[in-house]
Amino acid sequence: MTASTDSSPASDGWHIAKAQSGQCQIVTAAELANLAESDKQETWGPFANQGEAVARRVGLIRAGKCQPS
Repeated sequence: MTASTDSSPASDGWHIAKAQSGQCQIVTAAELANLAESDKQETWGPFANQGEAVARRVGLIRAGKCQPS
């Protein structure tokens, strides 16, 4: 298995942002900064890569903290 390459620098990190709708989206640190405070209720991260953020989002959905898209 090869490591996935992400389009953004690793220093940005990946975050999970929960919207008021209850759905969680995976965003970069730059995208997280651009989200309006009213658009996000909770955030998790930073995560080292996008794959780790995806795995954590799945866990949050299973735990009932996020709604599936």
